[in-house]
Amino acid sequence: MTRRLLLSYLALALLVLAALEIPLGYVYARGETSRASRAVERDAAMLAEVTEENIEKGRLDALPDVVGDYADRTGGHVVVTDKQGIVLADSDSDGRTGISLATQPDIARALNNQPTVTTTTDEAGRDVLSATMPGSSGTTIRGALRLTCPLDQVSNRVHRIWGALALAGACILAAVALVAFSLARWITRPLRTLEAATTQLADGHLAQPPDATTGPPELRRLATSFTHTATRLQHLLKAQQAFASEASHQLKTPLTALRLRLENFEPYLDPRAHGSLEEAVGEVERLGRMVQGLLALARLENAATNPEAVELDAVLADRVAMWEPLAAEQSVALDTGGPPGGRVWAIPGALEQIIDNLLANALRVSPPGTTIALRRAPGGELHVVDQGPGMSDTDRERAFDRFWRSSDSHHDGTGLGLPIVRHLVEASGGTITLHPAPGTGLDARIRLRPAPARPGEVPPRGEDFGSRRTRGRRTQAAGR
Repeated sequence: MTRRLLLSYLALALLVLAALEIPLGYVYARGETSRASRAVERDAAMLAEVTEENIEKGRLDALPDVVGDYADRTGGHVVVTDKQGIVLADSDSDGRTGISLATQPDIARALNNQPTVTTTTDEAGRDVLSATMPGSSGTTIRGALRLTCPLDQVSNRVHRIWGALALAGACILAAVALVAFSLARWITRPLRTLEAATTQLADGHLAQPPDATTGPPELRRLATSFTHTATRLQHLLKAQQAFASEASHQLKTPLTALRLRLENFEPYLDPRAHGSLEEAVGEVERLGRMVQGLLALARLENAATNPEAVELDAVLADRVAMWEPLAAEQSVALDTGGPPGGRVWAIPGALEQIIDNLLANALRVSPPGTTIALRRAPGGELHVVDQGPGMSDTDRERAFDRFWRSSDSHHDGTGLGLPIVRHLVEASGGTITLHPAPGTGLDARIRLRPAPARPGEVPPRGEDFGSRRTRGRRTQAAGR
């Protein structure tokens, strides 16, 4: 913003300078040309009177001295003719006398008692001012005089004034730039501190509040209001996180004690009440898992949110190896495949939790003898496909709501697994969606942002689709 303000000030100053200096230079140049033209016309008229008097008295030998003296003093070129247009004197040493100039337009007009003042080009190609005057007394024409003066001196003066105007403009622009830079820095300082404070607040902690002591009053008030709002927001967030964390933590001990007491009642209850007791213990266990989920969410909200590059294939292989024994106990196979996923962006530890939660959900709904497929796809995409009962369109839309459970759910979930997964995926900059799987079941699709490979790293070869499936079957057979 400082650069934009500086450029706007300079553009305005440049526009003002152009509006003032260009007309001034143009007027000065025209004035210099006009003054030079009047001076040449005046000198030509004076010389014409002197030469006409000499011609009238027959002193033709005095003409070269008159025109030569003027040419030496001014640098001009003077030509004098008689009334027939024959050259009587020429200030140029190379000029020829005795030739006729009567056919030249300005000489012809002067012999008809019509003066001529114009700008023309001489034989050397220079711009000159030319004044041709009749040498007359009343209506009697005795000759003509042509005076030409180069415009070099006029052009030099005009160039000097343009240079002076340009130098003055450059100095003014430099001064404006210095003042504008200081002013722009003063105006934008609160905005820079606000930007830094906003970045800190987005990361979860406002360590340096914005500067509310400099800058325009409006920005100082804005910085003060932002600091107050950010402080209150931080306080509310900390209070909410502390409540969720402490409440979840404090509930664990009473729930454990309640579960033990309920189990201790079993020997003293009528056998007909054992079913109700088991249901009560199951509800206590579900409540305990819910408390664990709330505690996990509280920890996630307090955790770092800066994604890092992780190896999708390595994490997937590790988590599948961890879950295969449990899947084998339930007669469920784990099948991984697809091209190598490479490196993806994810917050630390998120990818492991995402895969764990999705596999846990898939195992809860997978009937014995089915397979959970984990398929990688290009672009940092991972599919977790089960062969369970699946979900309706309405259920898939609400599946990421906290504490939501399907009305026809056949498992004892808490409704926090998928919300935790979505929080982790979105914090990593990715997306997760649920789709119906071919036949029956659910296809959970996670797409994370691909991360650049390490320099010189060769992408690993894709794993055979059947390798994990075969190993899962061996483990499954051993578990049975």
